[in-house]
Amino acid sequence: MLSATLTISSLLSSRNLTSFLPSSNIHPIYTSMGLKKLHNLVGAIKDTTSITKVALTSPSSAAASAHLAVLRATSHLPTTSPPSPHHLSALLSFGRSSRLTASSLVSALSSRLFSTQDPSVALKSLLCLHLLLSRGSFILKDQIFPALLRHPASGRNPLALSSFRSAISYSLSSWVRWFARVLELMLVTPYSDDPDQLTVLQNQDVISELESLVAVVEEISRVPEGPASTVGNQLKLEVARQAEEDWVQVSAGITVRVREMKERVGLLSYSDSVELLCVLKRIEEVAASQPSDWEWMAFDERLLSEVGKLKGKVEESVVRKEEQERRVRREKISESARLVNPVRSEMVRTVRFGSTRWVAT
Repeated sequence: MLSATLTISSLLSSRNLTSFLPSSNIHPIYTSMGLKKLHNLVGAIKDTTSITKVALTSPSSAAASAHLAVLRATSHLPTTSPPSPHHLSALLSFGRSSRLTASSLVSALSSRLFSTQDPSVALKSLLCLHLLLSRGSFILKDQIFPALLRHPASGRNPLALSSFRSAISYSLSSWVRWFARVLELMLVTPYSDDPDQLTVLQNQDVISELESLVAVVEEISRVPEGPASTVGNQLKLEVARQAEEDWVQVSAGITVRVREMKERVGLLSYSDSVELLCVLKRIEEVAASQPSDWEWMAFDERLLSEVGKLKGKVEESVVRKEEQERRVRREKISESARLVNPVRSEMVRTVRFGSTRWVAT
């Protein structure tokens, strides 16, 4: 039974889909519809095959349980629906057990993302990873970082999907590339928005965290399509909702760090001032280029006001430090000129010319 199912699944691979359709004069729209239906059939067969294979080979292991939970949460069908709350809760439950169980889940999920060529499955996998990162227990989060930064089997980053493209849906493929980059940036972004925790950090550390947060909002603002593309597609709508939550969270972190740097302007070195100025300009550029279609994708006016005031103070500080640097440089040059080859009055001699035509009349 299992071998027969595997054979059917291999025959109906995405590379052979067109061979099942007649090549006579058929309108392209009907060909596309036929390919879509055949692709859905292939996806259903693949899911059934994978679940059956795991259930028969290792029914009681932690790795098998994790693999089954991932397959059910990231099934091919329905292609336009996100993972169900029931399946998502099953994934989160792995964080309430041992570290080995949590590691099995994260490994299965990253392998699913790494191996699939289906944009719907890839986007569902990214949603599940985002869920573990935002709502998972400490044990799950602790396993996510090493698994996503480098896949245990291949050695590559499963989130490096900048070249992901599938003829099944170019639209969904663009969402996969975008959301994978957002999730990759969120992995290395500080989450704390407690001002007391920032007071113990060095200036360079606060600026570095602010730059990481700005990189996230820059990437979120590059959403590939507008809200109209989510009509009738709950999967895209859920991804947009998760991106909205990230935007709100990151914006809060930016606000806290902008206020912290406002108190440190007079203590910044020249290099830190220039770096902070560049980050503040990037915030203003993001605010000026935000897509108007997404209403939630906008900075609070109070934040932009504080960014503008801080930018003005930093610019004044940079100009003042540059002027001080130029003054110090001129003084050093002048001092060097006085010390090297000083002019002695006794060495000065009057030169007498033989001709008198140079003598003033």
